[in-house]
Amino acid sequence: MLTKLSEFIQRKPVWGWLLFAGIVVVVFLVGLLAASITERRAEIASVYNNRKVEIKEHETNNDVWGINYPREYQTWKKTADMDFASKHMGNVEDDVLADRPAMVVLWAGYAFAMEYKAPRGHRHAVNDVTQTLRTGSPMKLEDNIQPGTCWSCKGPDVPRLMHEKGIESFYAAKWSEWGPEMGDPVGCADCHDPKTMALTITRPALIEAFERQGRSVNDATAQEMRSLACAQCHVEYYFKGDGKYLTFPWDEGMTVETIEAYYDKVGYVDWVHSLSKAPMLKAQHPDYELFKLGPHAQRGLSCADCHMPYKTDGGIKFSDHQVVSPLKNIAGTCQTCHNDTEDKLRGYVYEYQDKALEIRDRLETALVKAHVMAKAAWDNGAADKQMNQALQLVRQAQWRWDFTVASHGSTFHAPVEAIRILSHGLDRALQAQLALQSVLRDLGVKGEITLPDISTKAKAQSYIGLDMPVIQQRKAAFVEHVVPTWIQAAEQRHATAL
Repeated sequence: MLTKLSEFIQRKPVWGWLLFAGIVVVVFLVGLLAASITERRAEIASVYNNRKVEIKEHETNNDVWGINYPREYQTWKKTADMDFASKHMGNVEDDVLADRPAMVVLWAGYAFAMEYKAPRGHRHAVNDVTQTLRTGSPMKLEDNIQPGTCWSCKGPDVPRLMHEKGIESFYAAKWSEWGPEMGDPVGCADCHDPKTMALTITRPALIEAFERQGRSVNDATAQEMRSLACAQCHVEYYFKGDGKYLTFPWDEGMTVETIEAYYDKVGYVDWVHSLSKAPMLKAQHPDYELFKLGPHAQRGLSCADCHMPYKTDGGIKFSDHQVVSPLKNIAGTCQTCHNDTEDKLRGYVYEYQDKALEIRDRLETALVKAHVMAKAAWDNGAADKQMNQALQLVRQAQWRWDFTVASHGSTFHAPVEAIRILSHGLDRALQAQLALQSVLRDLGVKGEITLPDISTKAKAQSYIGLDMPVIQQRKAAFVEHVVPTWIQAAEQRHATAL
């Protein structure tokens, strides 16, 4: 081979010079790459080796971590910002029930009917769960309507308390018992090992779910960890048994159907609908499950690639910890892979979202009608046996609606799957109406069932029997008299720790 090449070059010397020049260029580029890698590793090592303070195990104070890692810390602080509103949500605190009052009826008998706001950034986590009407107004321990499990994803004090008190004891406590302990919102210790800064899993529910599937999080690659760190919290879950043990329902799989099958198998019911008496399921936020079914995950991307893109400062490469919609920074997220303009990329997302919204609107209307029809059937003397089929269809329809809606990024993460799920939900809701119409006919009820006026949140809440002035008054008293003592206790713990 080399002999033939030599003979060729002798005959055509110009090709020899071209080959030589090509080799020189390649060697030069490889040298630049090696130098860049070496320099970058040296810079990272310098940042790590020049830490100013020792970060203790279970250090919850994000400010302490920020001393060593100021770049990440400064971007994390921006999760408090509420300056981005896309066509459909952002990080602005929208009153979703005011925008979509039909949802009040869908959650009749459940705490979400009282209040449901669009999610804000990580720095708001503790405050938002404290302030929401859904956690009640426990002036005394016996006044609690929620378990301690509700704190599970609100900040780094959770793994600290699990370590100090035990996992089961943490879950089984009343919600207000942990209020004075929750001084820090979602931050550094939730995802990082304090000694190595490696991504780590601090919530046992994820580890346990993997183990039941015959898997181990310890086998995850670095890229997979950039999603699993998020999956600790951005998932579907339920509170199992009297101990309210946080559990991920993945034993049968991670699709809307397999999770439903799991719940059916264990006979789980989140609540009984106060109008229809249907045994309901409430989806939490199955972001990870739907992300895994979308094109980005299928091409090897992680959550962090889009929600925490890399930035550079002074030659140092680091992850932007202002976790927010990729649409806020299309140039730094989408355009690292896609060649389209910002307007086109934004337009693609809005197109998917708009089409999904068409089905969502129809599904919510159909579900409201089904619940009201079921109430009419009960009011006219329906028997349990007559209603079972229809109520199961209502349960299935609303589960599919909620699975898609509760995952706020579903139509971005997995637009095809989201539209499929919503369509199947609409099919079941219409089937439920047909079944209920048959029941009503058997009961001698003629004509169309009149739907209530739920054109506003207030009207919808009044229709389902909520006395909102009283609920809000109690919450205001709780916020005024109890919450300040929690904040003071957390501040004292910080001062003692330092």
